[in-house]
Amino acid sequence: MTISKKFSPFYNLMLFYIIVSIVLRIVLLLHPITQSSFGFIDIVKIFGFGLISDFFIFVLVSGFLWLYLIFISNSKYFKPYGYLFFGLLVALLLYVSFGNTILNEYGGALPTIGIAFIAIKTILFGLLLFLPKYRSQIRFWLFSFVIFLYVVLILQNGISEYFFWNEFGVKYNFIAVNYLVYTNEVIGNIMQSYPVIPIFGALFIVAGLITYLIVRRSRSYIDSIPTFVQKIQLSGIYLLLFGLSLSVIPILAAQENSQNIFANELEANGIYKFFLAFKNSELDYFKFYKTLPEKEAYALLREQIPGISGENSLHKIQSEATENHKNVVLITIESYSADFMKTYGNEQNLTPFLDSLATKSLLFTNLYAVGNRTVRGLEAVTLCFPPTAGESVVKREDNKNKFSTGNIFKQKGYNVKFLYGGDAFFDNMEDFYTGNGYGIVDKKTFTPEEITFANVWGVCDEDMYNKAIKVMNDEAKQNKPFFNHIMTVSNHRPFTYPNNKIDIPGDAKSRDGGVKYTDFAMKKFFEMASKQPWFANTVFVILADHCASSAGKTELPVDKYRIPAMIYSPGYIQPKQYTNLMSQIDVMPTLFGLLNFNYQSKFYGQDVLKPDYKPRALIATYQDLGLIKDNVLTVISPKQQVKQFKLTLKKEQKTAPDFQIYYDQIPLVKERTDLVKQTISYYQTASDMLKKKKYQNVN
Repeated sequence: MTISKKFSPFYNLMLFYIIVSIVLRIVLLLHPITQSSFGFIDIVKIFGFGLISDFFIFVLVSGFLWLYLIFISNSKYFKPYGYLFFGLLVALLLYVSFGNTILNEYGGALPTIGIAFIAIKTILFGLLLFLPKYRSQIRFWLFSFVIFLYVVLILQNGISEYFFWNEFGVKYNFIAVNYLVYTNEVIGNIMQSYPVIPIFGALFIVAGLITYLIVRRSRSYIDSIPTFVQKIQLSGIYLLLFGLSLSVIPILAAQENSQNIFANELEANGIYKFFLAFKNSELDYFKFYKTLPEKEAYALLREQIPGISGENSLHKIQSEATENHKNVVLITIESYSADFMKTYGNEQNLTPFLDSLATKSLLFTNLYAVGNRTVRGLEAVTLCFPPTAGESVVKREDNKNKFSTGNIFKQKGYNVKFLYGGDAFFDNMEDFYTGNGYGIVDKKTFTPEEITFANVWGVCDEDMYNKAIKVMNDEAKQNKPFFNHIMTVSNHRPFTYPNNKIDIPGDAKSRDGGVKYTDFAMKKFFEMASKQPWFANTVFVILADHCASSAGKTELPVDKYRIPAMIYSPGYIQPKQYTNLMSQIDVMPTLFGLLNFNYQSKFYGQDVLKPDYKPRALIATYQDLGLIKDNVLTVISPKQQVKQFKLTLKKEQKTAPDFQIYYDQIPLVKERTDLVKQTISYYQTASDMLKKKKYQNVN
């Protein structure tokens, strides 16, 4: 077989991908939204550098095709190896179907997907093994199916890039990444906005015709399967191109430096832009959202945060009383909605300990999480900063040396640690916290004897709390106060925990069980803590990272952001209910106020117990940014969109008024311009602070 025939599946698919890319660039260039003129140099770069970039991107994404092709052979079906391989596949299928694998441990649809994949692989291998007379035909149809998948994905990407440009006037950005997170909402929106059935019907017809042409030009590969030596040659050339692509693509991306933004976007490869959006986790606020003149935005911020001056958030916190350097333990509870608690109307008695603790604490009855992911909750209590567009600061590259609660504690001479029952590498937590001066205690630091139960997310909460007690006992001997931030894991799918702890079995994989066990483990922690010598000199802050679910009928359903939060310190913090509206970012500044700390602050979060605090809450997804104030929810979104809703409590809620969480969100007839500007002010200045690195640590 000649070298050209060996590469025929690659270059035929690549030719098709290049043609689609050229057509797409021409269509986008002529699109009404592309309101710009292009010089000769711009055109050369768009189609020259752009197509070179497309070539190297295809090399990378054809890696799965390369793996598929090099494993095509007849020798693996020869006796006895064929039967041995088949036996291993059957054994693997039985194991994942009936054994307790990591797939079962996680739960959800993952076990079904895993079983289905291995079952299909086993069946296909069996057909090729036991039906040698039909092996060529079976292989032909499998080869055709693989080519069909690539053709469909190439066409689908082209269509998606067109519709994304039609919406936003750019290639993929973090909004596209966000679409993968909110799959249900996005699919529903697409179904309502576009003629999906005709589009996909036409897509599959066209894909079938193109697949026929490519297979006809490429089937020589399977009609005369390359020898082992030829596959080595093929792999050598492919891996060389793969390595070259990794080096060349970033260099080509750096050439997207025209003053004409449309030229840069048209030159860019959509797939690589998607990768960069996923990697960088940012969405340019100033490009997609409504803005104000910078001075006006900061002037409005000064009205909300007393004491700041200039175009930053720096202000001085001065207490009239003596500082109190008590130990502080912050517990952020995984996925803990307010309505899990009896206090908020739940009748299942899932949280008896937390309900009891609430009566002995400073309880914040009207507090909202900033987001619906753990990293958003961690960002809120660590940086006390609004949720900016895109991903949380925790997962961004520029996430180190920020102004943080840990920084304030370190200034006061505290030991500062982040404790997590799982691997802190997950969600970039380790990188974020170590980069901001925290010590890390996670699953890697546990000895085998310290682990009684673990699942895919980490050790159970009881094990984490046992470890925390040991850590704090050691710290107490150092004659320094400590600040320990504990993140729980047990109230997370698969909701497994040790058996015989509560009245719901630990292997039932029940959300109610996860909630109840989390409460049980916390009770055990406080029983142990109360016996330690440092307990009387410690303040405990307990709140959720986010709610259990985020789906709703509106962009930002406010009931999906209401979380429990309290500060507990017997003999120091008087039991009380604070009923004013507040945000997750306010909890730690309020704690600092209770400890009478004096410090230079950059926090957007405020001490809600101060008389000059103006009640408001910030809630967001990755792209919809909201402000709750004066019983109005203002939402700003990409494409400079603004929506406002009047929040009216729903009737017949069976709980006290301060604990009612369900609202009708009725669109405002007349815009509250003042609230629109305040919303923009919060998010625009926060984005500016990050972009210009003005939210760095104060040394």
